[in-house]
Amino acid sequence: MPLVLGIETSCDDTACAVLDGEGRVLSSVVSSQLAAHRPYGGVVPEIASREHLTNWPLVSGEALERAGVSLAEVGVVAATRGPGLVGALLVGLSVGKAIAFASGLPFHAVHHLEGHLFSPFLRPPPPGAEPEPAEPPPSRFLGLVVSGGHTSLFAVDEGRVETLGETRDDAMGEVFDKVGKRLGLPYPQGPRVDELAERGLPGGSGGSGARLFRFATCGDTLDFSYSGLKSQALQEIEKLERTLGRIDLGGDAEPAQPVLDLLADFRAAAVAQVLDRLDRLQAREPIGLLAVSGGAAANRLLRRELPDWARRNGVDLRLVPTVYSGDNAAMIAHAALLRHRRGLPADLFSAEAESRIPL
Repeated sequence: MPLVLGIETSCDDTACAVLDGEGRVLSSVVSSQLAAHRPYGGVVPEIASREHLTNWPLVSGEALERAGVSLAEVGVVAATRGPGLVGALLVGLSVGKAIAFASGLPFHAVHHLEGHLFSPFLRPPPPGAEPEPAEPPPSRFLGLVVSGGHTSLFAVDEGRVETLGETRDDAMGEVFDKVGKRLGLPYPQGPRVDELAERGLPGGSGGSGARLFRFATCGDTLDFSYSGLKSQALQEIEKLERTLGRIDLGGDAEPAQPVLDLLADFRAAAVAQVLDRLDRLQAREPIGLLAVSGGAAANRLLRRELPDWARRNGVDLRLVPTVYSGDNAAMIAHAALLRHRRGLPADLFSAEAESRIPL
């Protein structure tokens, strides 16, 4: 099987990776744009596109150098086609198509969520050892993708993907960012909210055990909804400010314990909604294997709760390695490798960048 070059530029990370034919990650380089976007509290699309153009030569060069290969040794090229920021997507997609066209190589335009969906089967890089082959995905499994833009449940059957449930409004990672921004935390706010929640006590330090937040049920569906939880959190922050004064956690400010408790409760409710949907799904039809991926799959509480849930329900769990949970090109190359193995046609001339595209 050929070497696969993967490119990911769907948002604000410029990424390039090289995988061999067994799914070994020979290199995975991600260049963050945090410094460029931090003054604005979030991603500015035009800045992201320009940063991708600037970063690509160094990122790709480092990826090839780490893998110990030349571009001439690559046999398949892949890039993200969507969803994402169109300007950012165009950079990576155009670069990938140009490389493939110039070298006469097959090119696969990969759906961003397809990359996430199969990423739990990648092996994390062992310290000081040779990379390991990816685990072959089973023909059937359930996938949960939780990220800044998506909270979705999928059924995978012989390569075909069916959406079972998705967010109706805000995604899980998105509300962490928005609550953190309201508290004055620097971008990216979500991981910092998770970190602070570790120091809080759900139900409050007063020991009452009463939860501040409830999660949306969305009827009897498998859909998700986090906008209500976001609104509840913003209201509770306003209540705290009536007694504590303006809360601004920028800089070196030390959060008051009631703020930490609020964040712990907020996080607990966010994770509880995920577990509730998995309970519903398990009640309908027993889950054999559950693969969990996406940037919010790095959430500390979620990573503790999911293995416990899986053990209680007899479910085989694949939790994405944290190194591949965020946006990265290894997952894009891996998805392309799986496509190539199935003999799916390349799409050099038909692929276009799209900001919204169903999986």
